[in-house]
Amino acid sequence: MILSYERKYRVRGGTLLGGDLFDFWVGPFYVGFFGVLGAFFTLLGTGLILWGAAIGPTWNPWLISIAPPDISYGLALAPLREGGLWQIITFCAIGSFSCWALREVEICRKLGISYHVPVAFSFAIFAYVSLVVIRPMLLGAWGFGFPYGIFSHLDWVSNTGYQYLHFHYNPAHMLAVSFFFTTTLALAMHGGAVLSAVNVPKGEPVKTPEYEDSFFRDLIGYSIGTLGIHRLGLLLALNAGFWSAICIIISGPFWTRGWPEWWTWWLNLPIWS
Repeated sequence: MILSYERKYRVRGGTLLGGDLFDFWVGPFYVGFFGVLGAFFTLLGTGLILWGAAIGPTWNPWLISIAPPDISYGLALAPLREGGLWQIITFCAIGSFSCWALREVEICRKLGISYHVPVAFSFAIFAYVSLVVIRPMLLGAWGFGFPYGIFSHLDWVSNTGYQYLHFHYNPAHMLAVSFFFTTTLALAMHGGAVLSAVNVPKGEPVKTPEYEDSFFRDLIGYSIGTLGIHRLGLLLALNAGFWSAICIIISGPFWTRGWPEWWTWWLNLPIWS
């Protein structure tokens, strides 16, 4: 069934750039112009990370780190060994992610479907760009970006949080965490309801969506429906990624004190006195 369908949509057209020149598949994978360009950025960036590891002090995968330039370089280009490598790798990463999203657009055009997948992926790209481009530019130095490494990245997250005393008091961070938790709750309940309906005892027919709707009407008084739950899951997930980006963008460029201080407006409301 799937193979016969693939023959139906594997037709010329739908490309954004390159026309017929790159309009081909490798096995089950559509390539396209952005597939070729994305592969170039991916291989170049990965090669530069390996080169950075080779000139670094260790090959321990936990300790390898490609650091951004020192704050003193500002927004200028830095020598390769002093942060320039990080700048080129960052450019390659953004190029690779963007090409992947545009390749998704071309696949959507071939299938004749809407662009929900590339739009959703663009929120993930925005979250990454906010950390390595938007916030550093607002603060005036590429050195405010995070290093590429496992332990070094975790250290950066911890140190950045402590700069604002208690990062969990960041209101945008609160929204992001709430959306992350609600996403897992909603989609876990959805997945659980679907499996409950289809995993029936041997010899019984698989239950229809009306059973799932009835379960949630009895449980919480309302069922959002089979299409609605996927729209809700997407909305929750995109908000989680969006507010996680906002919470770090506003930390530094727009708020420099400890985040617990931000809540003094609430404590000073006249209703408490």
